[in-house]
Amino acid sequence: MSMPPTGPEAQGPGVPPPGQPYGQPSDTPPAYSGAPAPGYGQQPAGYGQPPLSDSDRRLWAMLGHLSGIILGFIGPIIVWAIYKDRDEFVKDQSTEALNFQITLLIAYVVSAILMLVFIGFITYFLVWIASIVFAIMGGLAANKGERYRYPFALRLVK
Repeated sequence: MSMPPTGPEAQGPGVPPPGQPYGQPSDTPPAYSGAPAPGYGQQPAGYGQPPLSDSDRRLWAMLGHLSGIILGFIGPIIVWAIYKDRDEFVKDQSTEALNFQITLLIAYVVSAILMLVFIGFITYFLVWIASIVFAIMGGLAANKGERYRYPFALRLVK
């Protein structure tokens, strides 16, 4: 037969040390880690990030235009989502490229429908050539630091 525990192990959680009544503050302060509570003091996305250098902003604006050749509207939307709050030039050029790629997507769908009457094969090829030529022109202008506007694009994203 064992004896019941005595001393500190006999006390359960929340039981004050012997000689101290309930509700009285103890001599030891509560543990403080120095870190803010989760969600407290956090800054909005993009805030406090270093600004882009001139070469970086020209690079990302150029990639916003040229990524549309391979990735369609996905490339410009990735650049836009990452850099829209960090640099106005990159935001402007990636928005322009995104609007152009959305316009091309609509043209590709119309061309696919027109393939039933065979004219769609020609329009599909012309849209493909225009997408490459204008994306390269946009990429070259952005690499020089110039704002480029596509000759035809629906301005759906502002």
